[in-house]
Amino acid sequence: MFLARITGSVVSTQKVASMVGQKLLLVEPLRVDEKDASSLKPTGRSFVVVDTVGAGEGEVVLCVQGSSARYTPETKTLPIDAAIIGIVDQVQVAAKTVFNTNK
Repeated sequence: MFLARITGSVVSTQKVASMVGQKLLLVEPLRVDEKDASSLKPTGRSFVVVDTVGAGEGEVVLCVQGSSARYTPETKTLPIDAAIIGIVDQVQVAAKTVFNTNK
C-alpha cells in the first residue's frame, strides 16, 4: 500500500468492456519528508488508478498495487494493477501528525 495525492483524471473513450464506467484517476505517491518529518512530499512519479471509494482531486488516498488491486468486490473482474481503497483523514509518524484533512 502507499499514500498518494490525486492530481487529475484520465478519460478513455475506447477501452475493454469491463472498464466501461470505471473512474480513472491520476495519483502521485507521497512520502514522509526526510528533511522535515512533519510533512508529506510528492515523489515525482504518477500512477493511473481505479477509484473504488469516490475520491476527488487534491485528496490524499490509500492505494494498492498488483493483485491486491483486484481484491475488492468492485475490482475483482477488472484488468487493473492499481486501485484507491481509502481516503486518508490523518497520518501520524513517531507520534507526530504529518497530515490531517482538517489543516
